[in-house]
Amino acid sequence: RDMDESIRFYTEILGMEIVEKRQKLAPTKGEVVTLKSHDSDQLLELNYYEQDSPFWAPYVNGEELDHLAFLVEDVGAAVDELRRKGVDVLVEPYSIGEWAEAYVKDPNGIWIEFLPGNKEGA
Repeated sequence: RDMDESIRFYTEILGMEIVEKRQKLAPTKGEVVTLKSHDSDQLLELNYYEQDSPFWAPYVNGEELDHLAFLVEDVGAAVDELRRKGVDVLVEPYSIGEWAEAYVKDPNGIWIEFLPGNKEGA
């Protein structure tokens, strides 16, 4: 996994800001970066561990985090913007009734779902 590439993706591509970044954490041999969207109080914490860390494990597709979801004003417009920025769209926007969603992957293979932020209760 590549922490620098993840930070670039979430800040430059998705527009999040770094709230807190700590360099190497000696007890865990890790690094923690906390990000926040400009229009939300929710935080996203990215963790990276060196291979000799007691917390490190090889990535096995399907055995880790399934996906992240972000609410956006317009799913189609968000996907178009990501495509212009060079992001591969894995699942094009599709509708289930009035509900739309789409999926991309971050640089480390984590699926990211985009949902409309105007759905009641969302």
